[in-house]
Amino acid sequence: MSRGKKLDLFVGADIDDSWVEVQSPRKTTVSNEILKPEKHLLVFKKEKRRGKTVTLVGEFLLLKTDATATLKSLKKKLGCGGSFKDGWMEFQGELKDKIRALLIEDGFRFKHGH
Repeated sequence: MSRGKKLDLFVGADIDDSWVEVQSPRKTTVSNEILKPEKHLLVFKKEKRRGKTVTLVGEFLLLKTDATATLKSLKKKLGCGGSFKDGWMEFQGELKDKIRALLIEDGFRFKHGH
C-alpha cells in the first residue's frame, strides 16, 4: 500500500463533486512586535516526534534574520540540528541545560521555573 497524502474528511460534512482545500489554523499567532533580548521571557517545551525528543524554546520576538542568525550559532555550538517556526526554536535532542546557558550569555531571560 502506498503512503500518500491523507484524506481529510469531516463528520457531517457535505460530500459533493468539488474539492476543498483544508485550512488548518496556526498553533500560535506571529506578533509584529520586536523586542531586545533582555526583554524576552522564554520558556522550554519538550515534545516527542517519531520517538525522538525535540526541545522547543520560545517565544522569540525578533526579526527573522536575527532569529536565524541566533539559531545558526546555537546549532553550531551545540552540534545538533534545529529550525525556527512560528517564533519558536526547535532543537533535536534534550538540550535544555546547554541551551539555557548559551542564551543567558546572549542576554536572554527565562521565566521563573523554566
